[in-house]
Amino acid sequence: MVEESGSSESTSPKKLVIDNPSDFQFYAAYLAYSNAYDKTVSLETRKQLNQNIKALQEKQIDYPTFYRNISQYRAEDGSQHDYGRTLIKTQKKREWRRKTQKHERIQRHRK
Repeated sequence: MVEESGSSESTSPKKLVIDNPSDFQFYAAYLAYSNAYDKTVSLETRKQLNQNIKALQEKQIDYPTFYRNISQYRAEDGSQHDYGRTLIKTQKKREWRRKTQKHERIQRHRK
């Protein structure tokens, strides 16, 4: 039993460390790969991501194909539709005063 768990750990895919900041396109693709790899826990998904980045590095596929291949793994992130903006609720001064007065009146009579 212990040997089986040790062999399954050795077959799990490792995150590839490719440092090439001089090639901006590849560096951006590697960052996308790295984020997708970190957010996934599936071994099969990690293998697919490793294959895609290796193929891109060896110029077997182009950048649009790479992004198309990993887009399904990046979509799990859910941040594609979240632009980081918060909803601001506006209110007229008169509405604010009425609401405040009502709240104060309720608090005053609760005692």
